[in-house]
Amino acid sequence: MFKKILVAGALTAAALGTQAAAATKACFVYVGPIGDGGWTYQHHQGALAVKETYGDDVEIAWQETVPEGADAERVLTQMALSGCNIIFTTSFGYMDPTNNVAAKFPDVKFEHATGYKRLHPNVSTYDARFYEGRAVVGHIAGSMTKTNKIGYIASFPIPEVIQGINSYYLHAKKANPDVEVVVTWVYTWFDPAKEADAARAMIDQGVDVITAHTDSTAPLAEAAKEGGSVIGFGQASDMAAFGPSPRVASIIDNWNPYYIKRVGAVMDGTWEQQASWAGMPEGEVVIGEITDAVPAEVKAEAEAMIAAITAGEYHPFTGPINKADGSPWLAEGEIAADGDLLSMGFYVEGITAEIPK
Repeated sequence: MFKKILVAGALTAAALGTQAAAATKACFVYVGPIGDGGWTYQHHQGALAVKETYGDDVEIAWQETVPEGADAERVLTQMALSGCNIIFTTSFGYMDPTNNVAAKFPDVKFEHATGYKRLHPNVSTYDARFYEGRAVVGHIAGSMTKTNKIGYIASFPIPEVIQGINSYYLHAKKANPDVEVVVTWVYTWFDPAKEADAARAMIDQGVDVITAHTDSTAPLAEAAKEGGSVIGFGQASDMAAFGPSPRVASIIDNWNPYYIKRVGAVMDGTWEQQASWAGMPEGEVVIGEITDAVPAEVKAEAEAMIAAITAGEYHPFTGPINKADGSPWLAEGEIAADGDLLSMGFYVEGITAEIPK
């Protein structure tokens, strides 16, 4: 009998030891394929960085091309049931599914990218100040356009995208008072055919600088067909394969530090609900190499802007700035409050297009 108790005790200890040594499971839900070369690719680099940092102490899992809606809720439920300790949902449209599933799995941590709803204590949100990068590429666009027409391929009319359009235009306008922006809404995050069609339509209208707020390399591929007369920027990831032109710079979303930190917090038991909105100072928004296709003076000005934003000496939304209807928004020297930016639903003065409802 005593021997049986010893054996049972040994087995229990072994089982507890196995549980203690179990790897933390970090899971990722992607709106596009990891081979998109842009948004999802860059999030997956963050997932790989988690694995590289923690090795056998962490297991990563992911699912690509998950539609924003009921399918997302199903995928999230399956992930929670599969033992995921923390789940990152990497697109705006996952906001409600994330909160719905989090309510059913209070012991699982959920992190939603670019959203604002944190309805349960196990839900955090994280975002990047993409508008900082738009200011830099806007300056380059305004400085380099020969037709005075620059383009912005927009995904959905949400504050994040409207911020980007406004920042891009404001800084292009400072560099070139004659510039105008053409905005094309494609109502998708990832659809290379739609993105290419939007770029082609802009080029046909005389646009010679294009930036995109979508996830694929299609706009750059379309610009490349113009033999150097149309330039653009890498979006979300570097897209360096299209350099030195048409890709003359890029806005890189560096999620690695955030993912490493948040998975580490789950591992050491310090994870707490938060709303993160980081940018250049934290290394989350990075401008990729500015190529020699950009004139030296313009490159130096762009680098000076990067340095100023990174040091906290310059904010892209600093007054005086009026709204599109001419009404004052920011007075001379006034800086936009985060709350105003996070709810932004208007264009700044000079943009004549309408924001879709």
